[in-house]
Amino acid sequence: MAVLNEHRRSLAEDREHAGDQWQERDLVFPNPVGRERDMAYLCISFHRALERAGLPRMRIHDLRHTAATHLLTKGVHPKVVQDLLGHSTIAITLDTYSHVLPALAKDASALMSSLLPSQ
Repeated sequence: MAVLNEHRRSLAEDREHAGDQWQERDLVFPNPVGRERDMAYLCISFHRALERAGLPRMRIHDLRHTAATHLLTKGVHPKVVQDLLGHSTIAITLDTYSHVLPALAKDASALMSSLLPSQ
């Protein structure tokens, strides 16, 4: 919370510095005049941060894919993942993450087995 509060103060300074050029869009990480950041800038910054951290190069989209995969394997309902990702249909989510489904089916099978009385 302290970091976010400091960031909010920094945005107020940016807003004051930009003056009439500031375009309020209620963004958490706007560019210096309040608008959306350019994706090229975001990618460059992301790749620099990965390099500084000693992590392998990846696309920002890979983070989205990884998060969705983890959510599904941890049992989050696909409909919730669909909403988080902004997919227009559940079919898109299920088709995109079909590689996760065999593991989910194995878990479901084990669960069903545990419900049956052992002989």
